[in-house]
Amino acid sequence: LFHRHYLEPVDARALFAAHGEAGALLTAAAGSLEPVSLRSIQGRKIRIGYVSPNFSRHSVGYFIEPVIRHHDRSRFEIFCYYAHARSDDATARIRAIADGWHDIPDADGSELAAMVRADRIDVLVDLAGHSKANRLEAFALKPAPVQITWLGYPDTTGLPAMDIRITDAIADPAPQADALHSEKLVRIDGSFLCYQPPVDSPPPGDHIHPPSAIVFGSFNNVAKISAGTLRAWSEILEALPGSRLVLKSASLDFHDTADRVLEAFEEFGIAAGRIELRGWAVQREAHLKMYEDIDIALDTFPYNGTTTTCEALWMGVPVVTRAGDVHMSRVGASLLHAAGLDDLIAQNAVEYVEAAVALAGDEERRRELRSILRRRLENSTLLDHAGFTRKLEHVYRDALVAAGA
Repeated sequence: LFHRHYLEPVDARALFAAHGEAGALLTAAAGSLEPVSLRSIQGRKIRIGYVSPNFSRHSVGYFIEPVIRHHDRSRFEIFCYYAHARSDDATARIRAIADGWHDIPDADGSELAAMVRADRIDVLVDLAGHSKANRLEAFALKPAPVQITWLGYPDTTGLPAMDIRITDAIADPAPQADALHSEKLVRIDGSFLCYQPPVDSPPPGDHIHPPSAIVFGSFNNVAKISAGTLRAWSEILEALPGSRLVLKSASLDFHDTADRVLEAFEEFGIAAGRIELRGWAVQREAHLKMYEDIDIALDTFPYNGTTTTCEALWMGVPVVTRAGDVHMSRVGASLLHAAGLDDLIAQNAVEYVEAAVALAGDEERRRELRSILRRRLENSTLLDHAGFTRKLEHVYRDALVAAGA
């Protein structure tokens, strides 16, 4: 299911049907538990449980850590169920601010469900969806009265036991997105994301290239580079003969993958010498400093970037995205709207190429954006950690009230 999101063209109805089939299979395999009782929330703290294999230096970690840190502890107790054996500095920080912590790398669905019931969790939040090391089999058992999916997966879970999926009006516009989810969609005002930049971030660079030598870049997973994306990038490079493109992805450390990427560009008439390939950077600071070499970041489609887009903006690099019809194709639009860059949101491939070429030629604007984007991000809803967490808490409380708590 996860890998089907990389395929082009996107068949939204077929994806929805496939998730429904998976949800039915998980439900049948999980069996059943005696329904958990719904406790009144009057006069007590609400217990929230977050389930993820990514409480670490992972994309999900950069978005969930500020939420856990800013929860109102006078009204909420926060429990984390960590479904992975790795541990790093981000894991240590998140563990230190959680009220309860369970390491569950080897726990099966029934074991996790038992922990959740023992902790008397009111709202259980899935942060993985159908991605690696998820624990959806536990959610299928409905160990908490309200179950929500958010953040770590770009689609419905298809699980009848999952009550809500949290999103926003741009990432999942009504009413078309509602018909493609088994969960009720709850849209948060502003973006559905809340970003915490890495603690070791270097300052944005101050050098930009002239239009005659513009450097584009994309640090997205190579799997997101569709044929349509390759075609659009090639058209941009063809329109600007002195331009180059820097691609960075861990899989580019493999020679066969790197060769395949270069061959794909050559098929579109772009010489390999105009494409620079970079692999994994061990140090986060080294990774972020690579944005100093980039003038404009080019988003992938139909599967947009998320963390990479936030990182680029944080490092003063504007991003051009193309908005599609489903969530994974609209995350870029959600992020750029929050950053006040709506003019860099294209609605089709032609507009995407035009926006990139136009921005390349506007050296004055690129210089201005390089100097103000980090500050603009700091003042946006994307980095309003406390404000976003209050919105999330309202969703949790309202869901419990609607359920009768």
